[in-house]
Amino acid sequence: ASSCYTSPLPPLPPSASTENRTIPWGTPSFTLPNGTVCCDSLAQVRVGINEINAQLVELLAQRAAYVREATRFKGTLGTVDVPARNVEVIEGAVNASRTTNPRLPETIARTVFEAIINASVPFERCVF
Repeated sequence: ASSCYTSPLPPLPPSASTENRTIPWGTPSFTLPNGTVCCDSLAQVRVGINEINAQLVELLAQRAAYVREATRFKGTLGTVDVPARNVEVIEGAVNASRTTNPRLPETIARTVFEAIINASVPFERCVF
């Protein structure tokens, strides 16, 4: 599973599509901030994911507010999209993913931050 945290992802083995596992398989793999081990059920996993999704929405709203503020410091529409800055943000996220605990897979960091940039630039152009 450790190879699933770097880029590119390895190919799935042919047996993956036909393998049946006894549920739950494996053991809990990470400790929550309160010191308990996650998770005893799929329902508990989903509650945790939903809580994080709500936090992500709040953080994205704050990020969008900063994006809007950035337009105040740009003199032309042509200065809104700065490809070098976009790469810096994406690569910064990928690099940071290597030291998170629990570990964030690089492919998720890259894909999410590419999507954030790809949504933020048109928004910034719109509010310019």
